[in-house]
Amino acid sequence: IGAKLLYYIVEFPSIIADPSILLNFGEGFVVYGGLIAGFLSPLIYTRIKKLSFLPYIDCAVPGVAFAQGCGRIGCFLAGCCYGRETTSHFGVIFPVGSQAPAGVKLIPTQLISAGADFLHMIILLVIAYNYSFTAGRKKGKSKYLPAGDIGYIYMILYGIGRFLIEFLRNDYRGEVGFLSTSQFISIFFVICGVGLLVFNKLHSKQAEAK
Repeated sequence: IGAKLLYYIVEFPSIIADPSILLNFGEGFVVYGGLIAGFLSPLIYTRIKKLSFLPYIDCAVPGVAFAQGCGRIGCFLAGCCYGRETTSHFGVIFPVGSQAPAGVKLIPTQLISAGADFLHMIILLVIAYNYSFTAGRKKGKSKYLPAGDIGYIYMILYGIGRFLIEFLRNDYRGEVGFLSTSQFISIFFVICGVGLLVFNKLHSKQAEAK
């Protein structure tokens, strides 16, 4: 729902010109809308159930990164989210009938995105494992990351990766000034991730001192 709503916002001028776009549920989604709704939904749920929100997010985000990687492979198979034209040997020529322009070499941005998402998953799992198990065994006691850190690190990793990959894409994604919509949102993702991570560290040290 979040991915579809953000698509409607980005494509609002087109929808005004052709309202039938609203009835097309088979395509037209923006990943960031899904991420934002994906964070808000458990936030509301845990508030209602009086549960701690951050540990749930920490457990979820490595799986979210993995799912995004699988989704980008789907983008590659469909030809959407395609890259700019290239003469590189790594360029991909899509067939007629796919969503990408056919007959020309394009940067496989979908596969680059998928690789980055899988890498994010590995980094998050390694960080979580290192703090939760390795550090605890070495020092004789458990040493856990403050709740929320894994989620905040994910925001930073994904925000930076998405901002950079946008320079290689060539499909229309909306724009905010000279940035694409996703690049604009990525800036806030990274700023919020860094800010929350620093706040969490300071808050954790104050709690340990007390």
